[in-house]
Amino acid sequence: MTTLDIAPGAQLRGDARDKAAQQAAELYAAGCTIRSIAVQFGRSYGCTRMLLIDAGVTLRDRGGRLRKAGA
Repeated sequence: MTTLDIAPGAQLRGDARDKAAQQAAELYAAGCTIRSIAVQFGRSYGCTRMLLIDAGVTLRDRGGRLRKAGA
């Protein structure tokens, strides 16, 4: 499990934010969901999503079951 060296709730700034964004991007590229990364980092979903966006990651489409065309 990957965790940040920063206490949950503490602000991420400067190099710490860049490092967190890079780690989040690596986990996301490996197939982790935003929510699972947020749990690992002790951060909110929104914070984790912003870290990924700041890292330049193209977010995947939402999952879920595909619906068939009307019968």
